[in-house]
Amino acid sequence: MAVNQDLVGREFPPTAPYLVGREKVREFARAVFADAPQHTDVKAARAAGYSDVVAPPTFAMVIQDHTLQQLLAEEDSGIVLARTIHAEQRFAYTRPIVAGDELSAQLRVTGIRMMGGNAMITSEAEITDAAGDHVVTATSVLLVGADDADAHEGSAA
Repeated sequence: MAVNQDLVGREFPPTAPYLVGREKVREFARAVFADAPQHTDVKAARAAGYSDVVAPPTFAMVIQDHTLQQLLAEEDSGIVLARTIHAEQRFAYTRPIVAGDELSAQLRVTGIRMMGGNAMITSEAEITDAAGDHVVTATSVLLVGADDADAHEGSAA
């Protein structure tokens, strides 16, 4: 089954709120080798003008993952996880994520580009805080490899 081209423009419901925890930020910072003190030390974060520890920029992926799970669960998507890799990621921030934020995200599929039976699916997750204010837009590109049947159809044309 090929990736469903009708996914383009599809919007998913907002995710349940995710409460950003201080220890989660610290753990994530250690995992990605973000050693700036504002990621782990509350006093350093407050001295820099933040209310609590600041998440590294890629932490938004934790929230975006909830939206990508919605996409992957779509029965008509044609996306097979075993043939899917995360090819690209970008973030456009309005403000940093800090511990204590309660964030929700809403995903929209913005494009699908077919290449030799493979599909590159671009999606944007708008991540907002509890007040509904924009925090970050996370853009992902998933590369879905063709299955054998799709690859043969593409080469026969």
